[in-house]
Amino acid sequence: MSQKMLIDASHDEETRVVVVDEKKVEEFDFESLRKLQLSGNIYLAKVTRVEPSLQAAFLDYGGNRHGFLAFSEIHPDYYQIPLADRDSEIESEKTDEGDTSKKPRRGSRKVSRKTSNTILVESEEVGLEEETKSTKSSKRIDTDNSKDNTKGTSDQKDTEEVITKKPNRRFRIQEVIKVRQILLIQVVKEERGNKGAALTTYLSLAGRYCVLMPNTARGGGISRKITNLVDRKKLKDIANSLSVPDGSGLIIRTAGSNRTKLEIKRDYEYLIRQWEQVRDLTLTSIAPTPIYEEGSLIKRAIRDLYSRNIDEILVDGERGYKEAKDYMKMLMPSHAKNVKKYEQSEPLFTKFQVEAHLDAMFNPVVQLKSGGYLVIGVTEAL
Repeated sequence: MSQKMLIDASHDEETRVVVVDEKKVEEFDFESLRKLQLSGNIYLAKVTRVEPSLQAAFLDYGGNRHGFLAFSEIHPDYYQIPLADRDSEIESEKTDEGDTSKKPRRGSRKVSRKTSNTILVESEEVGLEEETKSTKSSKRIDTDNSKDNTKGTSDQKDTEEVITKKPNRRFRIQEVIKVRQILLIQVVKEERGNKGAALTTYLSLAGRYCVLMPNTARGGGISRKITNLVDRKKLKDIANSLSVPDGSGLIIRTAGSNRTKLEIKRDYEYLIRQWEQVRDLTLTSIAPTPIYEEGSLIKRAIRDLYSRNIDEILVDGERGYKEAKDYMKMLMPSHAKNVKKYEQSEPLFTKFQVEAHLDAMFNPVVQLKSGGYLVIGVTEAL
């Protein structure tokens, strides 16, 4: 079935992408300068407030509002605890996380260190607690069924193994996280209404066929949407053949089905290079500052929506065409010829009769075949 991807980047303030099957709109997304996507971005952030009643912290990462970080989303590497307790905590996490890192020495000067799977950056004036209250200890349990943890695609939460992060009952957040502490975080939910963005320290980087989780040791598998047992076994063998660093996890996405070992390996190596860039930039940055951006709408559309059913990508606008062409050359060089610049005088969406479909999509009144109609209004829940 032949499809086309149409990208309208003729206006700098807004970019629109649709996938059309003949004259029917199958996919639609847009991005404007007034509201850029934050989900998936990685920031170096500073703790501004620790709230014991919520067992959460609020962080300044450079957004409009401070982000919300739950205790269960904080990696043990960031705990500010005495050396003996930290060694015990790391030992208890070994089985689940593969984390063998050591606690930095005491002191008030700025300390930075880089481990194989997690970056720890401590701010100045953050002292270490001499004593912490110890209650019964419990390991953070990682159950099977992982989540394909990238943003903006339908198969990002449908993987075989789900990582369930439970707060460690041995400590409370006010005992291990301090104001002005520096954390490397990722946005998992956009700002909405009066609420700030939801954050996590368990990072994930999405590629075309894989998702790399650089500091989540147990997590990984095959997307649930890949149901063919032969394909699943083949992909598991491919995943096991990749040299994933200790303390990291890897997920093969739905798009990785029917792909060769070489294609998946190339995508995995691209994610490893991205993570190395994130680490290097983090160690030379001052919080709050952005470290990694998920990418523009054009890049996300090519990465997540492009398939073999799409025979060409038409781009209206010089800037958008150059970005799409360069990204396709990097991601799938053999398909770069399918990216073409639209040069006719008639607007791209008008020529393919897309505007009428979009107007109907955003119309609050929906006509039914029976003669009735529905009125859809925006509420907080919808």
